[in-house]
Amino acid sequence: MKGSFLWRNRVVLTGGALIVLSLYLMTAGVRQGDRVSAPARGTLEVLRPIQAGTASFSAGLRSIYHDYLNLVQVRQENERLIAELARVKAEQARMAELEAENRHLAELLELRDVLGADAIAANVIGSDATGISHTLILGQGSAGGLRPGMAVLSNQGVVGRIIETSPHASRVLLIDDHNSALDGFDQRSRARGIVAGMVDDGVIMKYVDRSQDIKAHDTIVTSGLDGIFPRGLLVGTVSGVHREGPGLFLAVQLAPAVSFRELEQVLVVRQQRPSLAADQRVAGQ
Repeated sequence: MKGSFLWRNRVVLTGGALIVLSLYLMTAGVRQGDRVSAPARGTLEVLRPIQAGTASFSAGLRSIYHDYLNLVQVRQENERLIAELARVKAEQARMAELEAENRHLAELLELRDVLGADAIAANVIGSDATGISHTLILGQGSAGGLRPGMAVLSNQGVVGRIIETSPHASRVLLIDDHNSALDGFDQRSRARGIVAGMVDDGVIMKYVDRSQDIKAHDTIVTSGLDGIFPRGLLVGTVSGVHREGPGLFLAVQLAPAVSFRELEQVLVVRQQRPSLAADQRVAGQ
């Protein structure tokens, strides 16, 4: 029957039988002197195309297998190189970050030396820039000698003052908060005023007499008269002066020197020198 096992596999079985017969004839030494017998020659002649095809197929399989192994090895090497590249990039990023941190710390320590004050560096670990308050959280607290009222600086200028401490953290009120106020003056004209934050963001210098000479782009520094901030620290630059209206004072708008949202490290002045030379520390000089 055509559906039987023998019928379905007749080609394979026939080929197998011929191969077995060929092997038998060759191994049995069916030879006549030095000449192969006629049956053997006939069998070999019939099987030669099959043997050639089998050899070619085997060679093809070996080639495919070797190509597959090579492909696997190449893929594994690519994966290794990709992983190594990612590791190197991560290491480079880590080293760049360490260099940046060391550079910032060196600048803060240089500022401390210029001030001649007892000061400590602290990392910024959090912030609150909501519409209600503008504050930073430091990773140093009362255990490190910090307490409310201490000035907080960066290498750019004035940041704010500590308003609250715990053993290992402190809250800093930024100078752009509407509850902040410090005494400052125009470095060029010496006009004095109170630098304060505004409810709707921004920084102004209040109580500047209308008769004072103050212009856009003037530099505003700390006066040291508030007992918190050392004298001569950069606060910001004048961004606008308004003389309209009958009031007694000018409306002076300031652009703070410090980018508060980008701060990572600050310097906290625990105890300042009794007297500092006027205007001794101005960022950019």
